[in-house]
Amino acid sequence: MADYQFVHPQFTLNGFSFTQADLSRVAYAYIKEGDEYEQQIGLFLLNWFDESDTLVLTTSGTTGPPKKITLPKQALVESAKATAQFFQLGAGISALLCMSVQFIAGKMMLVRALQLGWQLDVIFPQTNPLQKVEKPYDFAAMVPLQVANSLDKLNSIKLLLIGGAPLPAALKNTLLARKINAFESYGMTETVTHIAVKSINEPYFTALPGVQFTTNDSECLCINAPRIAPFLLETKDVVKLINETQFAYIGRADSVINSGGVKLFPELIEQKIESKIPHRFYIVGKPDETWGEKVVLVIEADRYELPTEIFGELGKFEKPKEVLFYHPFQETASGKVIRILPD
Repeated sequence: MADYQFVHPQFTLNGFSFTQADLSRVAYAYIKEGDEYEQQIGLFLLNWFDESDTLVLTTSGTTGPPKKITLPKQALVESAKATAQFFQLGAGISALLCMSVQFIAGKMMLVRALQLGWQLDVIFPQTNPLQKVEKPYDFAAMVPLQVANSLDKLNSIKLLLIGGAPLPAALKNTLLARKINAFESYGMTETVTHIAVKSINEPYFTALPGVQFTTNDSECLCINAPRIAPFLLETKDVVKLINETQFAYIGRADSVINSGGVKLFPELIEQKIESKIPHRFYIVGKPDETWGEKVVLVIEADRYELPTEIFGELGKFEKPKEVLFYHPFQETASGKVIRILPD
């Protein structure tokens, strides 16, 4: 039997123990009678236990059109083991799946539970997942929007993993003030979800076991994770490399704005003003005859007058030359904002 077909004897799903054969029957029941999120779980389970040793996954579409990629099932198993080793998560822990299994983060919660023997509860993946949850959990993963809508109940989560989108500074400060044991994750579908994490009170991402980092000539992160991918993965994420297992994230190379010969990272500008704008927003470049590109601030709101002092911390070239308003923002299927320049 291949490693990926293993079902840990301590694995439970919504309080019930299942063998591999049992899970196939559960999968069919979910597909036939379940809600949409349960149907996705059923389809994944059938795919996981079929005769193929690979899975076809869809990328999130954050930086381009979503695409299909094929990964060995064993890569998901190795990712699950690395997460367990890093966080010291053994068999029998309680875990909550509140993310869609349509995407890699949700799939990996199932794989971890199956492989590691977790007691997994599955609930509808909504923006306020803990609304009706009354029991504590050892581990859960959420996107920032779910975290923001669950603040009053987050103390019931012993270890919270946050991913899928950048963690806003204001939300991070709230979590720190409430002493929530939370970690930010770095990863993508191609790396089988996260390959690096950092506590919200730390400045650097740290690699999971078996992962090493380098950078290329463009200072973009290169990932060597032989247990997960058989090749060196070059990203378009510009980082400050601390050592072979740690880095500080700076921004996307393909989103750099060249304004007056100065290279500007939108992510760094956003960090300086995010606590001063009470709406979702992003920074984007716009072609300009004088500057080459100019910095544009796009806000998800009806037009209003911005106080000029909110840009006080920005350098000369960082200050937006134009402010645009439009709503709602376009999003990928996984809920990430698509950074377009509105008409």
